[in-house]
Amino acid sequence: MDDDAVFKALADANRRRLLDRLYARPGQTLMDLCDGLDMSRQGVAKHLAILEEANLVSVERRGREKHHYINVVPINEIAERWIATFQRPQLSMLSALKRTLEEEDNEPK
Repeated sequence: MDDDAVFKALADANRRRLLDRLYARPGQTLMDLCDGLDMSRQGVAKHLAILEEANLVSVERRGREKHHYINVVPINEIAERWIATFQRPQLSMLSALKRTLEEEDNEPK
């Protein structure tokens, strides 16, 4: 996976909005995705191409139409690599604090 391509794709609010729409309703066509957005069809197509390049969107052709689907795997990989890694020390500290507090509660008074 190319982290740079994924981060670049996710950096744009319009692309995140398109991903949100595909998450809410998978299989939308370009025209479906254009509906209700203040963007040209060419603008939406450009953003979809960047999302496809980053492997965040997959396409299924049905006749002349392309149906778009969100691919959450690259997002999950980033979460596991970047977010979970940085959460481990905090979670370890919270576990240690919990154990300490539980030990204090079990001490005779």
